[in-house]
Amino acid sequence: MAKAKNIGEEHGEHPEVWLGRILQAARAAGQTHLLETEGLAVARALGLGIPYHVLVKDSREARTVPLSPFPGDRIVLKVSSPRILHKSDVGGVAVVPKSTAAVRAAVREMERRFARQDVAGYSLNEYVPHDPSLGGQLLLGMRWTDDFGPVVTLGPGGIYTELLAANLRPGRDVAILSPALTSPERTEAALAGKVLTPLLTGGLRGQPARVKMETLKELLETFLRFAACSMPHGVAEFEINPLVPTAHGLVALDALLKLGDGEVPAAPHRPLGKIHNLLAPRSVAVMGVSDSMNPGRIILQNMLREGFDPSQLFVVKPGREEIDGCRCVPDLASLPERVDLAVLAIDAGQIPAAVAEVLAGEKAESLILIPGGLGETSGSNGSTARLRASLERSRESAWGGPVVNGGNCLGLRSVPGRTNTLFIPEPKLRFPEGASAPLALLSQSGAFAVARASRLAALNPRYIITFGNQIDLTVGDYLTYLGEDPELQVFSCYVEGFRPLDGRRWLEAAARITASGRTVILYRAGRTPAGAGAAASHTASIAGDFAVTRELARAAGVLLADGLADFEDLTLLACRLRGRKPAGNRLGALSNAGFECVAIADNLGPFRLARFAPETRRRLTDLLAAHRLAAIVDVHNPLDVTPILDDAGYEEAARIVLEDPGVDLGVIGCVPLTGRLDTLAPGPDHGEDATRPGSVAGRLARLFHETAKPWAAVVDAGAPYDPMARFLEERGVPVFRTADRALAMLARWSGIKPASMD
Repeated sequence: MAKAKNIGEEHGEHPEVWLGRILQAARAAGQTHLLETEGLAVARALGLGIPYHVLVKDSREARTVPLSPFPGDRIVLKVSSPRILHKSDVGGVAVVPKSTAAVRAAVREMERRFARQDVAGYSLNEYVPHDPSLGGQLLLGMRWTDDFGPVVTLGPGGIYTELLAANLRPGRDVAILSPALTSPERTEAALAGKVLTPLLTGGLRGQPARVKMETLKELLETFLRFAACSMPHGVAEFEINPLVPTAHGLVALDALLKLGDGEVPAAPHRPLGKIHNLLAPRSVAVMGVSDSMNPGRIILQNMLREGFDPSQLFVVKPGREEIDGCRCVPDLASLPERVDLAVLAIDAGQIPAAVAEVLAGEKAESLILIPGGLGETSGSNGSTARLRASLERSRESAWGGPVVNGGNCLGLRSVPGRTNTLFIPEPKLRFPEGASAPLALLSQSGAFAVARASRLAALNPRYIITFGNQIDLTVGDYLTYLGEDPELQVFSCYVEGFRPLDGRRWLEAAARITASGRTVILYRAGRTPAGAGAAASHTASIAGDFAVTRELARAAGVLLADGLADFEDLTLLACRLRGRKPAGNRLGALSNAGFECVAIADNLGPFRLARFAPETRRRLTDLLAAHRLAAIVDVHNPLDVTPILDDAGYEEAARIVLEDPGVDLGVIGCVPLTGRLDTLAPGPDHGEDATRPGSVAGRLARLFHETAKPWAAVVDAGAPYDPMARFLEERGVPVFRTADRALAMLARWSGIKPASMD
């Protein structure tokens, strides 16, 4: 086997010079991919072993190759062509006896098979004995992604690659890393919990280690550095498959390198400081207001309802002096001053001229483009490109140009800025009064944002920002800017697609936020691994765009929502339980129904039931005796207090469980149909009132604010008990309607892993 050397060592060149020379020669020859022998040279330079090999032009030259340097009694013959990427699929690989006659005959057969194809020659390779079972063959790859830039992947290779491509379990089978989030701790975390890791490093039923963990970490960190310095200008994709553990170390048996396009994407300049003008404007102009309730008129009225000063709210409308108490001007050029924000609620066809008017007169520090049709259809791409070019020119001026949100958006709502451009009539979407929640809801879809805001009706987000198709400002821009706001603790993001490299920007901002102890939640829509089938290698098919997003977001400490309900529940928990992270995984639980206690025990996930302390057991025994339940209830966890316990007893039992020193978090369940609890809304046929301070809901709401541990309530019943659940939610208590759902979401929120993955 060829001994590994550092890049350029044997050539006396800087690594980038050495690689650049190889890539330049390949491009000059019209290649899109390196030959396998050239790819193996790159693998060798990165520290991997490679088979001893010789490249011959044809069967005549094969006859003259000395075979004694090849170890063993077999030779691996491969066709060498920049056009044949998966050689084994087309009969381009053969294992033959180590004899000149056998080698020459095999080369002749391949010459016949590939007579009409662009073939550079045939490589004779050392046969490297290795274990073909799972864990004995790896796929190590790196590729350029438009969202995140370079990513590096490690997963099962060889015959298992296609199996994984069809049955990938994101986060379980393949480690995915980014140079943007590189550290030894993150590298080890990316390997932890993968199916492959114990097969490689030992620990699976006493199986010996094939590779040391330190070796894997060093290898991945080397590839991350190589990816960062070579992509995409030099390399678009590089795959080693299989990479096999041997007694002499890791050996690359095959290598595929796709050339880059020679261009590094330029990051556009956006004056992010002007997002302040967008979120907390002192003056606003609205264009597109009609006498009827069109979107522009709704925006105007929503602004006034939020308390925005009407003397600083202008309507761009010819032929009128005022609307709803706000001054009208005939056009944008007639605005009496440069406004902080201009909202353009007009047809898409009018947008280019309106934006040009703003830019020519320097009339607004920020813009919201409401209409769709900008950059969403093939016919609009030209006007969108011209708009972006105009923005770039304005940013070269002393003024610096505006920032733009949208198009195809509902705009935003900012509590501190008294701004609301969401064109939803107030009766359709009401927000609770009082202090805002420390929540920023960032959504590419306006409909998603308002639907979630409606369902999370007990929360009043500090910011709701819908950014549409991101003609200018991106979700990465917003997360970067808002991450500096100390009033924000939770950032919930719905993303359908990132602008080029904005995924990396978003990740870097998310990592800073989570490192500060705050929460970022992501729902990534568009989960089909588009384009994977057309990829030249397996790397994209086993680590498609959605899998990459999930793994890199996890590495940044982000909570991932698998569905719409998850997004809501995780947002609710992050807001309601902020500052209440559990000290461990010991759960305390109670219910008044046996089935619910069983459901809790059956759905513990990463939690384990706490063992109550002697003092807790004594207090609970005394409580049950006082309510004449000692004869029918044993003290254990979960605690079944039966339907006989009343409101006051319920509160006391919950308090005792939560105060136990061995309890880290709790679930307080209540099946509210019992006649002993006050759980119904007032009605003509009964005397109950679930909103009374003495009701079980009133008592649990008070208990929530008197305790510091994280816990959630469960109200498992139908529509008549919605008022009880809503009463708890409005007072800040996280409420679920089934115990299993409560436990699943608490597990995701807490970040506690199952014991087998620790």
